[in-house]
Amino acid sequence: MSLPYFLTDDPAAGVLTGDEARHAHVKRIQPGERIMLIDGQGSAAEATVTRVDGQRVECDVVRQERFEHPTPRVTVVQAVPKGERAELAVDLAVQGGADAIVPWISHRTIARWPANKQAKQVAKWRAQALASAKQARRAWVPEVREPVTTNQLSDLLRDPRNEGHALVLHEDATESIREVEFGDEVWFIVGPEGGIGEDELELLQARPVKLGPEVLRTASAAFAGLCAIGALTARW
Repeated sequence: MSLPYFLTDDPAAGVLTGDEARHAHVKRIQPGERIMLIDGQGSAAEATVTRVDGQRVECDVVRQERFEHPTPRVTVVQAVPKGERAELAVDLAVQGGADAIVPWISHRTIARWPANKQAKQVAKWRAQALASAKQARRAWVPEVREPVTTNQLSDLLRDPRNEGHALVLHEDATESIREVEFGDEVWFIVGPEGGIGEDELELLQARPVKLGPEVLRTASAAFAGLCAIGALTARW
């Protein structure tokens, strides 16, 4: 049975405070139990709990471990789904191994994030990413970046560091993802419920690919794509 994961700035110190200490208390973690402490940046420590209360958890560190980033590094550009599907999309992307997630407000995105509510929505995505990373037993917590419009996404993809690494999942694509030769970086773009318009495809200049004959929901498409990339590369 895998150990429960908890986030802390310094796993080697063997201490939890704040929300993570309260979470351990709610989960009824007891002295003598073993847990994994992570910093979300690849460092982890297996530890034995020695003291628990609602404000602080203390542990004896048994061993420390460093997890390297898998290659290729995959950034998921997720068109914002409506309602509760947004958190589901983040949850599945994290389970699939996304290294970073970029919320995309596309031309056809149904769910709109007014400027005065964007910070709240991004905070929700980040909280979901953390919860999902711990549930998936990941030492790396994916970064959820600030939301972008189509024009802003186009600028990101034209950056020399990212140029030529973008794939867009599209139902009319003629090329299978199996035919892609992956480099060290991948930007995997998932469109909204209303689909990606031809004007956006032209603006983004991303490579259209398909996973199979089925049309996937926007909330689950990134997960399916990440699984394919994992199987086709050295990530898995």
